[in-house]
Amino acid sequence: MATSKEYLNFVLEQLSALSDVSYRPMMGEYVVYYRGKVIGGLYDGRFLIKPTPSVLKMLPDAPEEIPYEGAKKMIMPDLDDRESLCAVIEAMEKELPEPKPKIKKIK
Repeated sequence: MATSKEYLNFVLEQLSALSDVSYRPMMGEYVVYYRGKVIGGLYDGRFLIKPTPSVLKMLPDAPEEIPYEGAKKMIMPDLDDRESLCAVIEAMEKELPEPKPKIKKIK
């Protein structure tokens, strides 16, 4: 089941206190970025984030979910507490690797 555009807009609204959130559609779902780094995505109507050490520390009781068959478990944060959600995203961003530079193809 693909994630609806309405749910995407809801998640983006919950993250609106953060200045550099973006997304990319991917096979009926969405990958979510913060400051150019992948933080998680929307899968079957669920917002899931990467289980970095800070996420696991800040959200010890959050459910772990598998986004799709064969994938690693991710964390499903509470979307109702905007302030805490944004604090978690800011903390995790510091632990994520820098995005790889895009390689230009020579024609």
